Amino acid sequence: MKNFYTSALLLLVSSLTFAQQPYYNNIDFTQNGAALKQALATKITNTHTKNLSYEQIWSALKVVDENPDNSSQVLLIYGHPGVTTGQYSRTRAKNSNGGNNGQWNREHTYAKSLGTPDLGQSGPGADAHHLRASDVQWNNSRGNQKYAAGSGNSGNVSGGWYPGDEWKGDIARMMMYMYLRYGDRCKPTNIGPGPASNAINDDMIALFLQWNAEDPVSEVEDQRNAYLGNAANSYGQGNRNPFIDNPYLATKIWGGQPAEDRWGTLSNENIEKLDFSIYPNPSNNGSFTISSEEEMLSLAVYAIDGRLITSKNETIAPNTAITFNNLSSGVYLVEVKGNDKKAVKKLLVK
Repeated sequence: MKNFYTSALLLLVSSLTFAQQPYYNNIDFTQNGAALKQALATKITNTHTKNLSYEQIWSALKVVDENPDNSSQVLLIYGHPGVTTGQYSRTRAKNSNGGNNGQWNREHTYAKSLGTPDLGQSGPGADAHHLRASDVQWNNSRGNQKYAAGSGNSGNVSGGWYPGDEWKGDIARMMMYMYLRYGDRCKPTNIGPGPASNAINDDMIALFLQWNAEDPVSEVEDQRNAYLGNAANSYGQGNRNPFIDNPYLATKIWGGQPAEDRWGTLSNENIEKLDFSIYPNPSNNGSFTISSEEEMLSLAVYAIDGRLITSKNETIAPNTAITFNNLSSGVYLVEVKGNDKKAVKKLLVK
């Protein structure tokens, strides 16, 4: 049954379509493997025109990790859904930053000491694309542990660190960025369980390809990418994370589990996107509502591991609100299908 659930999930996360970013206009996307990897690496290196200081990262994170639902807060990577206090908190006041318990600090998702050499506090050690706001205590619990397979909330697993269902895709895409941007200094095999297992045997581990496919891009990832990609912003570096813009780029480079093609131009399944709204998101009580200006033919809610939780298979007229209830705390994928259209969005239930 696990293979069935995985296949269902892969079908879901390959369905969103987005316009290709003009940032990539000079990239030949007929390339695959090492050639595409090198082209993207050159792009994100040459456009990285502003190097932030480690001190500037404090201010940068207050912008890029801002909670989309509360502008006075930042989201804390590894935080647990629904938790608002203590070391498992998912959010914290923007100005509660520092090095003391109860504050948030700067988490190097690619642990500094695992770089070859150590990433330090400049260059790769101050690259905002992989630095995230994190609870001080929970960050210390992770330390410099490598990432490892797991499920549910973040924490220690089998001598490694599982980032949590909500964050595993973020982590995978940051590790892919760091590898392209800094090469052998930031090999994925140094930060997660190896050996490499992919189409071109290029130090990319299967776990990150799996996480990239299973956990679609979040609103805060897009928020970070848009800000950091604009060098005119006070803390904008000028370069983007390609795997946030389109996770399917990882599939074209390394193979593995097919990820979503947000542009709808790189994979074989180029299906037009159905635009729908889901609210409230996050949900505080397990209830949420879906509506669309287009006709919907089916709705389905999946757990992050691909298990079908609930569904509705009937024609739903445009601008009709459909409410689902009684979901437990966790991260879900909501799929909506219409006439030759479909889309998937992530839902958080606190």
